[in-house]
Amino acid sequence: MKKAGLVIAISFLAAVVLTCLFVLAVYWGAFGRLQKSEELQSYRGATASLVISEEGEIAGRFFYKNRTNVNYRQIPGYLVEALIATEDVRFYKHNGIDIRSMLRVAIRSVILNDPASGGGSTISQQLAKNIYGREDFGFLSLPVNKIKEILLAYRLERTFSKEEILTLYLNTVSFGENVYGIEAASRRYYNKQVDQLSLDESAVLIGMLKANTFYNPRLYPENAFTRRNVVFSQMEKYEFIEKNAADSLSLLPLALDYRNLEAVNPAGYFLVQVRKEAEEILSGLNEETVTEWNLEEDGLIINTTLNLRLQNYAVNSFHSHLPSMQQRLSQQYGSGAGERWLSEIAQREASRLNLAGRLDDTIFMRIFDWSGSYNKSVTVMDSLRQALTLLHAGLLAIDPASGAIKCWVGGIDHHTQPFDQVLARRQMASAFKPILYATALEQGIGPCRYFDNDSIVLGEYENWSPVNYDHAYGGQYSLAGALSLSMNVPTYHLYEEVGFEAVEEFWKAMGFTFSLNNSPSLALGTAEANLLETAMAYSAFANGGYRINPYSIVSITTSDGEIIFSRDQGLRRDRIMSGWSAMLMGAMLEKAVDEGTGASLRYAYGVTLPLAGKTGTSQNYSDAWFASFNPSVVMVTRVGASTRAVHFNTGSNGSGSALALPLVALTLRSAQRDRSLAGQWSQPFPELPFDLERSLDCPDYREPSFLDRFFERFQRDDFSFEEEERDTRPRRRSMIRRIFRRNR
Repeated sequence: MKKAGLVIAISFLAAVVLTCLFVLAVYWGAFGRLQKSEELQSYRGATASLVISEEGEIAGRFFYKNRTNVNYRQIPGYLVEALIATEDVRFYKHNGIDIRSMLRVAIRSVILNDPASGGGSTISQQLAKNIYGREDFGFLSLPVNKIKEILLAYRLERTFSKEEILTLYLNTVSFGENVYGIEAASRRYYNKQVDQLSLDESAVLIGMLKANTFYNPRLYPENAFTRRNVVFSQMEKYEFIEKNAADSLSLLPLALDYRNLEAVNPAGYFLVQVRKEAEEILSGLNEETVTEWNLEEDGLIINTTLNLRLQNYAVNSFHSHLPSMQQRLSQQYGSGAGERWLSEIAQREASRLNLAGRLDDTIFMRIFDWSGSYNKSVTVMDSLRQALTLLHAGLLAIDPASGAIKCWVGGIDHHTQPFDQVLARRQMASAFKPILYATALEQGIGPCRYFDNDSIVLGEYENWSPVNYDHAYGGQYSLAGALSLSMNVPTYHLYEEVGFEAVEEFWKAMGFTFSLNNSPSLALGTAEANLLETAMAYSAFANGGYRINPYSIVSITTSDGEIIFSRDQGLRRDRIMSGWSAMLMGAMLEKAVDEGTGASLRYAYGVTLPLAGKTGTSQNYSDAWFASFNPSVVMVTRVGASTRAVHFNTGSNGSGSALALPLVALTLRSAQRDRSLAGQWSQPFPELPFDLERSLDCPDYREPSFLDRFFERFQRDDFSFEEEERDTRPRRRSMIRRIFRRNR
């Protein structure tokens, strides 16, 4: 017995010595060095940068880890009590290591084999794990990491106050779904700031800490409900709440206001542009300063120009209008000649993509659908057919005075259709005409100049003929009438008089990047542009003739409030057209909305805001455009399939007024019901001076007499004005050239 006791004593002593040596080895850095107090004090975890809308709402985040830090004062007291009652009830009594809890766990789990014994880690130990994670040391991983956490917990307690430890813990703990910290969790599961959480909501989030997936209230609400009530029970046990309060709270149903901006975000396309702009800004700052800013780790606050209410109105307009139009297009290509034509297009597309021999192969893909996207196994041919008939759309709104982007909807779904339609270049159709007409005004051609509407055929251009939308010909239309009614034949005659060189010069001055082709069809809109360039151009009509530079970021600050970038709000703009021409363009395009091709904006949708605009319908209804503006906002949209070969067959579905205009109309109708937006955008167009007002005083259409036609050859333009800033305007053609210009 003595010998056995001696063996046991020696074994125990050896185990103690080996354990001490093992702990010392970890302490001395045999398994990686331990962070010192100075390093703990300087710890700054990766924190998401927040994108803030004009109204001060969070529009999105850029992050390596989705985390937003808060201070102790922002955390509700009952949330801290729920944490302590559930995770570490002796938190205020230990120095980071709770020997009593460790012995309890050892006895119950090792000796009594109780699986419900719980963990012995204190909040400080868990914090050490949250900050520095765990490393792999093979079979020694668990003991090494546990010892490291104990040693670090002790250092944390010596370095920080209890409140600071609680704050660090709640800012670093994981809540699943790549969400870290109590603020990000509060935003994700309840769409509110942490200081607005109720006791019930706090208990749900604290309950998740035991197993953040198993107790996720969105994925497993029954598990989360049960775990929440365990938290209430613990709070009652340790006298943080009364028994009757715990009983009442336990009966409450589980309620969420789940919001995952990374999965569903109305401003997804806009955030891509903000990221690009922010990275350019930070790149410049990093070259000028010692500090290097990281967009995904430094918790920057990016204040933007986005109006989130308007953004939501625009997204809602897509959901209101496009599903029915998509159904019509799908039906058109669902049978008969349409189906056969679609199959031919799909075959050509497959050949272009080197998929001709794999059309019957099955692939698993995410399919976009307005009623809800879904995953499905489909053949390559079916996937091509679905993609080819999908209607895409973009909508952009900017402030014409400053260039601030107020709304950016780059497509129908950012996750399944990431290509940004705001930046897609397509034929402008009649949305191009205001550029031509503005060039004419700059040359001194007045709104009451009349142009022939007789049908013509151009033999030297393969018998090409400009065709009016209504196929009505004869008579003459004034410049203002031809624009508001979008008449093609008079527009062609105007182009012949103005000349390609003048149009091209003005086109470039407005900021367009696509090279123009000198052909008669240019007058009707064969030029290509994207929505951003078009909005820039129309802004000149709205702001008195200046070119603006669109932007999305107003300022960038640190989480502590230090301003590291602020945009110069001083307007440095280049004049590209006279103020008088801009005013006349506004008046003529107001006429297009009130009486012309955009009139449905008023009578069908009830939009009463001051507004000018122009529809555009490209050949065969391949693309539909609508551009609108007033002195406060420019809003442009375009709708069309990914290829021009797929399109509606009739104007009742595919014209600019039927397909594109409703998106602007529905957005503005919602905006004008919003008092803050309606007041902001109800600024009327400036009143025309008497001379300019008179220049519009003529009928849109007339039947010319013989004398009219004769004297028209010798008639001087009846409209002219002078302004200091018109020195660079294109020169008018000579009288001789106008008289003897060739008729086609």
